[in-house]
Amino acid sequence: MGIKSALLEIFTWWNGQTVGTRFFTWRKGEFVGEDEFGNKYYREREGKKRWVIYKDLAEASSIPPGWHGWMHHRVDVAPVDEDYRAKSWQKPHQENLTGTASAYRPSGSILTPEERPEVTGDYKAWTPGQ
Repeated sequence: MGIKSALLEIFTWWNGQTVGTRFFTWRKGEFVGEDEFGNKYYREREGKKRWVIYKDLAEASSIPPGWHGWMHHRVDVAPVDEDYRAKSWQKPHQENLTGTASAYRPSGSILTPEERPEVTGDYKAWTPGQ
């Protein structure tokens, strides 16, 4: 571990794991598996706690559906311990892009490069007291 990684682990909680999480994982954790995004999943050896150590930023939307069910105790078997396959109606996992440059911006939004459409005159603004 480099000096930068050590400092990030000490002073930030959103970059992977903290020192406390590292110690708890070393003391009581049992590695369960890793998802396609590089997130690592653990469970407590003598208990019911389950946790994830994110590969990059701590963003809950980066947990795929199979692992989400296991993390929230909806299923007892982790996706790596069974032949987990998404249902035909399930969409592939997509990262939450809210707050990023790639977020959805509808036409007319002040954040889009396009010009706002002209007002057509078919709308009359509400005025209080009328």
